[in-house]
Amino acid sequence: MTEVKSPEVPAPPAAVPGELTEATSRWGRLRPFLPLVALAVALLLPYSTLHLPGIFEGALNSPGTLQLLAVCLVFGGLAAGYDLLFGRTGMLSFGHALYFAAGVYGTDILITRFGLSLWQAAPLAIIGGTILAGLLGAVALRTVGIAFAMVTLAFAQVGAILVARDFGGLTGGEEGLPLDVAGLPDGLVGVANTVNLYWLALAYLAVVVLVVHRVSASPTGRVLAGLRDDERRIGVLGLDPYRFKLVAFTLAGGLAAAGGVVYCLIVGGASPHITGSELTLSLLVMVVLGGPGTRWGPVLGGIGYMYLDHRLVSFGTSDAVDALPAFLSRPLSEPLFVLGTVFILAVYFFPGGLASLTSRLSLLRDSLRPGTRR
Repeated sequence: MTEVKSPEVPAPPAAVPGELTEATSRWGRLRPFLPLVALAVALLLPYSTLHLPGIFEGALNSPGTLQLLAVCLVFGGLAAGYDLLFGRTGMLSFGHALYFAAGVYGTDILITRFGLSLWQAAPLAIIGGTILAGLLGAVALRTVGIAFAMVTLAFAQVGAILVARDFGGLTGGEEGLPLDVAGLPDGLVGVANTVNLYWLALAYLAVVVLVVHRVSASPTGRVLAGLRDDERRIGVLGLDPYRFKLVAFTLAGGLAAAGGVVYCLIVGGASPHITGSELTLSLLVMVVLGGPGTRWGPVLGGIGYMYLDHRLVSFGTSDAVDALPAFLSRPLSEPLFVLGTVFILAVYFFPGGLASLTSRLSLLRDSLRPGTRR
């Protein structure tokens, strides 16, 4: 007789531990509220007298610390705006610093040279930076790929030369242009009012994140994502890639100009170093470090990069570094060397940027749980 074999029944899936399911659901419930928690903490920071030696030079509510945090917040917003180009649309622009500089110098020149008030100068500087981005973008976007990157770089270099040569006697040349505080509200003048500049920078960051998020979630944002993945497919669907890219380019330029207005108030003037392509390269590093195409990655990358950029100068001249052997103290005293090392390690261990850190930690935690199938 032929032996009849019973059909194989697939084994049931491994049961998920109850505590793991509970932890996952709890995290899912809390995750939407994390931005609000972060915003609340940022709003309360100026009221804290906590001193963190080695991290900040003074207490959290000291003017020096608040100014550093304000600069970090501005560059967090700049990185988020640049990510609208690079991470979400796939456009590699080397001229984004030009529109930031338009906001800085536009505000400074209108107040210092022409005697306008801040409430008059700020909107004009933002509008001017947005129009400049639209005009230059209309030309640059006629090219693609490396040609587009080179055209934007050329525009940025022209702007840097005009600023350094003191075009029209307006920019102050290589010495820069100090801001005339007579045109500013009293609440934004003086060391005692640094906290107001901090809140202004925080408001700028919140607005940029909100704008980028709303655009990315809109039908236009989905088209931009399609342009990043396959531009020819968008053309086949009957849509004009040029128009959508120009919208993204102009919007990102306007957000950068708004950041320039806030930055001008924080540092009290304009200097030519902000016009160079090095600043755009720094923005690119911030986005890659944080995670391109994510909501919070570029923000974290911008804040972290600027914090390290400022604090590593003090670290390089500290007694702890001087006490090290020469083969260690010399490279560690160079901020760019340390920043480059941090960037290489971050990209190597976290290819998705800092935004992928939570998912990687979750995977590591799950793999270490007893009974978890690997």
